[in-house]
Amino acid sequence: MKVTKITSYPIEDSTGRGYFFVKVDTDAGIYGLGEIGIRNWGKAIANAIDHLAQVVVGQDPWATERLWQKMFRGGFFPADKVYSCAISAIDIALWDIKGKSVKMPVYKLLGGPVRDKVVCYPHTQGSNLKSLIENCKKAVDDGWKFVRWGQPETGGLLEAPGEAVLEPVESIMLAVEQVEAVRKAVGPKIQILLDVHTRLDPPELIQMCRDLEPYKPFFIEDPIRSENPGSYKLLRQHVNLPIAAGEQWSSKWPFREVIEEDLIDYARIDLCIVGGLTEALKITHWAETHYINIVPHNPLGPVSAAACVSLCMASTNVGVQEMPRRPGSYASDLFPVQVSWADGYAWANDAPGLGIEFNVKAAEKRIVDPTGWPPQLRRNDGAFTNW
Repeated sequence: MKVTKITSYPIEDSTGRGYFFVKVDTDAGIYGLGEIGIRNWGKAIANAIDHLAQVVVGQDPWATERLWQKMFRGGFFPADKVYSCAISAIDIALWDIKGKSVKMPVYKLLGGPVRDKVVCYPHTQGSNLKSLIENCKKAVDDGWKFVRWGQPETGGLLEAPGEAVLEPVESIMLAVEQVEAVRKAVGPKIQILLDVHTRLDPPELIQMCRDLEPYKPFFIEDPIRSENPGSYKLLRQHVNLPIAAGEQWSSKWPFREVIEEDLIDYARIDLCIVGGLTEALKITHWAETHYINIVPHNPLGPVSAAACVSLCMASTNVGVQEMPRRPGSYASDLFPVQVSWADGYAWANDAPGLGIEFNVKAAEKRIVDPTGWPPQLRRNDGAFTNW
């Protein structure tokens, strides 16, 4: 069996939500699916996929480790985030092919099940305190065991489209108010996650975490910017809440320092950025040696969800799996079969490969320009800050 073709599918679903999937075909009539993690860089990543196809087409899809090494460092310069996204999608698709070729689920190829199902958390963002509480209570009523939202903005939309204000000191006060109110609304057994989304600097983050201690959040996610993993040393000295980080890191190497020095409690591996299942599995086992649980980053589509759940099904050190929306409740015309979900848990279907189905004809009608920008934030003085 040889790889014959790699095709990119930058598409939108019926609601206008965008995705970027990759389909890898073989001469055996078996194809695999992958997904990229930074859709707004879609044109650059599409070019990288075409470039990497020169390495992969004609090769045995079972040679995932050899192909990963060639894709990552075959151009002499190690892959950057653009190429790592491309590698991720291709690698996940190759694992899907491997499973289908032997009629086994991917999670069994990764080591087999260590659990029957994976606890998940949804996104429960609200535009104000009232709607946040309502969204969190609804999620609990629907069976979710976790609630999660992001570091609050402090000003409405500005004149420039897509821009809003986040003033750190004001945002901290709002965040503490929100966590206190949600804790009272959902009770002590529901876990609370606060995604700082790299929006604060260490002094601000340290103060907020001290104020949040009485409400016992499950973790504080991406508390600071990701460029310098060594900065987590400072947080470790002053923060007494569990820390989750890693969604912006694009290979095992940025994880090295935070794992080896025990600077985080949860590894936010993004399978669609970090290098696919091949790389994510290495980081997961590495984290296990330091009793760090994985919390795979999954803000994407059904392929990412299936890959993440497959990894969690086969890994012993799992905290919780991000699942913004209930599988099967979106993009069902594009993916009529997705991972299974009930009562706050997801599990991989006992079907070959990733266990999902892709409507290629529907996808071909939804091709869009895979570029754009996320929302923009600035502070009261006009300075740019992270979204």
